[in-house]
Amino acid sequence: MKRLAGKTAVVTGGGTGIGFAAAQRFIEEGAFVYIFGRRQERLDEALRKLGDNARAVAGSVTNLADLDTLFETVKSERGGLDILFANAGTGELVALGDITPEQYQSTFDVNVRGVLFTVQKGLPLMREGGSIVLTGSTTGVMGTPSFSIYSASKAAVRNFARSWAQDLRGRGIRVNVLSPGPTRTELALDAVGVENMEAMGATTPIGRLGEPAEVAAVAAFLASPDSSFMTGSEVFADGGLAQI
Repeated sequence: MKRLAGKTAVVTGGGTGIGFAAAQRFIEEGAFVYIFGRRQERLDEALRKLGDNARAVAGSVTNLADLDTLFETVKSERGGLDILFANAGTGELVALGDITPEQYQSTFDVNVRGVLFTVQKGLPLMREGGSIVLTGSTTGVMGTPSFSIYSASKAAVRNFARSWAQDLRGRGIRVNVLSPGPTRTELALDAVGVENMEAMGATTPIGRLGEPAEVAAVAAFLASPDSSFMTGSEVFADGGLAQI
């Protein structure tokens, strides 16, 4: 029996990177997956690879109407939800003296506000035994030059899980954070640069960048009954970067 057999999952930011890899892994484990993202062409490409057990809904986590459309689609087609992977995120390197209100706003709109309302709007569909997984980051517990706004947004995500675990007492729904380290995704390579990412990967005890599939394996664990005694926790898939 596959660990996620018969489950319904939503993955935001599911067209590329860790989100796409998680969707692939969830499907391999038996789930039906809705991927959600802004770029229709990326969603279409992802669906071609994911096959018949996936469905795409286009939209942004910063747009509440788009989130309503996503969860109305899930409700009408599947009746409920078992796994919610709030993975969509953004970030860029900006030194303290160069941070603008617009850069601050765009980062917090996606990484904090987007996560909040993704979970709030998905929560009424969550079934008993459901799992909410939030994408955090090693930067949420580390100081990183020129990355303070992104890092602060991920620290907020970490506290969401702690607080929501309390709010969800008695509901049979778990919420945990998955915090990747330097991972070879399109977003990370664009935001930080290939050379900077490779250098960061080399500083980990494992000595390399992580691959999206490696992080997705941890997402599948948190989504599955194997993590049934975990809530409010943070799991690092970071090559040891934030552990030493």
